[in-house]
Amino acid sequence: MLFVGMGCNKGNTEEMGNGLIIEDLVVGEGAEAQDYNKVVVNYTGSLEDGSVFDSSLNPGRGPFTFTLGVGSVIKGWDLGVKGMKVGGKRKLTIPPELGYGDQGASVIPPGATLIFEVDLLEVEVY
Repeated sequence: MLFVGMGCNKGNTEEMGNGLIIEDLVVGEGAEAQDYNKVVVNYTGSLEDGSVFDSSLNPGRGPFTFTLGVGSVIKGWDLGVKGMKVGGKRKLTIPPELGYGDQGASVIPPGATLIFEVDLLEVEVY
């Protein structure tokens, strides 16, 4: 018996050996994202204290497009989005080593663990 959406199931959570924590909030049923695919996502990024530092859902913004697995985004995204299926939603808890490290970035402090909720909207296979 599955109780998704009733607070009885927190989703499929996988702790990777590199400190990345991947939690499937919704498992999609569309195409699966793999390295070298162009993917389109909506996302919200926050710090451990819950403060949001960026979101594609903010006014005037839109979905974010990138090529998976080529280093165009932080390593935690390359690893955490891979394997998602279109229509899926994941929570990625990204340690500093797979994010912005000891240098931080803009409003992200040095050594910060990042939390992203990512919705996979589209996968383009080449």
